[in-house]
Amino acid sequence: MHPQIVHERPGRCPICGMDLVEQRLEGKKQALPVVDLDADIVQKTGIRTALVQRGSLWRYIKTVGFVGYNEQRLSTVRLRTAGWVENLSVRREGLPVKKGQLLLELYSPEFLAVQKAFIEAQKKDESGILKKYGQRQESVAPRDHLRYLGISESLINEIARAGKPRFRIPVYAPQFGVIVRHNIHKHMYLDPDFPMLTIADLSTVWVEADVYEHQMQWVRRGQSAEIRVRALPGQRFEGQVNYIYPELDPQTRTLKVRLLVPNPDEQLRPDMFAEVVIYGGEKKNVLKIPREALIVTGTRESVIVDLGEGRFQPVDVTAGMISGGEAEILTGLKEGQRVVVSGQFLIDSEANLRATFRRFGAAQPADATE
Repeated sequence: MHPQIVHERPGRCPICGMDLVEQRLEGKKQALPVVDLDADIVQKTGIRTALVQRGSLWRYIKTVGFVGYNEQRLSTVRLRTAGWVENLSVRREGLPVKKGQLLLELYSPEFLAVQKAFIEAQKKDESGILKKYGQRQESVAPRDHLRYLGISESLINEIARAGKPRFRIPVYAPQFGVIVRHNIHKHMYLDPDFPMLTIADLSTVWVEADVYEHQMQWVRRGQSAEIRVRALPGQRFEGQVNYIYPELDPQTRTLKVRLLVPNPDEQLRPDMFAEVVIYGGEKKNVLKIPREALIVTGTRESVIVDLGEGRFQPVDVTAGMISGGEAEILTGLKEGQRVVVSGQFLIDSEANLRATFRRFGAAQPADATE
């Protein structure tokens, strides 16, 4: 009479004095009630079913990212000595250059002084005797100093052969590419290690994409990926996962993945927004159902099983991977069963309502499904 009165031990109700009756609660795994529906109701509500079957599911991750330079093909031109820029051949950003192309010449007092010492050291050996060019020393302190300044061996040998100093250091392009940073102008004084120019080879680019935490186990180095950019509608680019960053972003709970993408026509440009699909491979022999058949709430995952002859019953399941409109079922179903893919929420609500009535010991309304 007073259901709010609950005790752990037998006794009497403090309000009315009646004996308390033991109540056995239903276990979590107890089946929900079966819902019986007439054929007319099934037709009107548009209930459709699908077969539980075994097959393959493809792991793939849809995400977004940004195009960036391939930093392994990015060169910054620097020198280890101070001087003044002369004979500047490349005057602005965006110009293509070839490997070995003359970029500029630098007048450096240090370079000039070291050359003179090197030439003097080449003329005599330790005994002070003059030597012909072919007999000169290959390793002397000034030569090592020239190497430290970044002077090529061919230029050092040319200085030794000519016996005359060069007044300017020629600076050549270390690789093929495009000038993407230009920080100098003619007659400008430069300190050692100043970043004069940056050259980028855009024949390949990097795309950095974000992968959610629950998808981390699907990503491996070497996997293929497809990249699309809105600036180039209808075109797609093939890439490959070549690096997985070691840390997650604590704010977004995502892991950065780097893709190497061939870009022979240089259509992909840094900072372009990219839509990315990473293919994680095939998972075979899985029990699967249509994704729309799965009912997911905050505390449970369930489906509505078609028992035949208008009888339906909710069943709790454990879902695994979801891919391409299909869901993997780990527990709760067997191959060959049928599940409801349309109208399942109506049946689930009715079953939960009946379960509530049953827990309170009340009679269910006869027309509850109408």
